[in-house]
Amino acid sequence: MKTISVDLPEKVAEELSRLVETGWFRDESEAIRAALVEFLGHRAAELQERFQRDDIEWALRESQKAQQ
Repeated sequence: MKTISVDLPEKVAEELSRLVETGWFRDESEAIRAALVEFLGHRAAELQERFQRDDIEWALRESQKAQQ
């Protein structure tokens, strides 16, 4: 498993701690993993489409530069 360090706004960190303290999650890492899985599961198609659009825009700009 890969370890990632993140900086969180204080209010988000407090809410994360509250979720652990009230028993919703075993620890902060579990809560963050669950949040990322949920986010990616719901947003994967949208993110993929956005990345594809960005790639297409980049390719069009490069093509226009090459034609000049």
